Amino acid sequence: MAIIKSVKGLTPKFGKECYFSENAAIVGEVTMGDECSVWFNAVVRGDVAPVTMGNRCNVQDGAVVHVTNRVGPTIMEDDVTIGHNATVHACTLRRGCLIGMGATVLDNAEVGIGSVVAAGALVLGGTKIGDHEIWGGVPAKFIKMTHEDQAESYARHYVEYSKWYLDEE
Repeated sequence: MAIIKSVKGLTPKFGKECYFSENAAIVGEVTMGDECSVWFNAVVRGDVAPVTMGNRCNVQDGAVVHVTNRVGPTIMEDDVTIGHNATVHACTLRRGCLIGMGATVLDNAEVGIGSVVAAGALVLGGTKIGDHEIWGGVPAKFIKMTHEDQAESYARHYVEYSKWYLDEE
């Protein structure tokens, strides 16, 4: 079973049909919608500010979602995908965006609806990425626009994958 831990009286809350791998850690003031998933070795830690996740969000293997005291929460709207080994920290991720494998999104950054942060990219604090844009590099810069449903489809796949694991429990 995943590590689900309260801190300072703040306990994670989950919607329906969520899947958490056995070694995932979910700590503190974390609120998730329905059909979310947190995968192997991933950490969602709301100890000094809240983490709020909409419906159908997935935090893939080895990823870290955290917050910053007195800076703000991490907010993930519906259908957000956090790729393997990515780090998102005290930022806002709009509906249907994709944070690629090994990417980092820092404090007060905002990733727009249906946008993609490419694998390995570094989105500096305070950066605003527009809707349906692809950004990559270190530091991340605009590359091009996404094609229809490019980022949003990943969230649907991970809902399906999580059901494979839920059916085994």
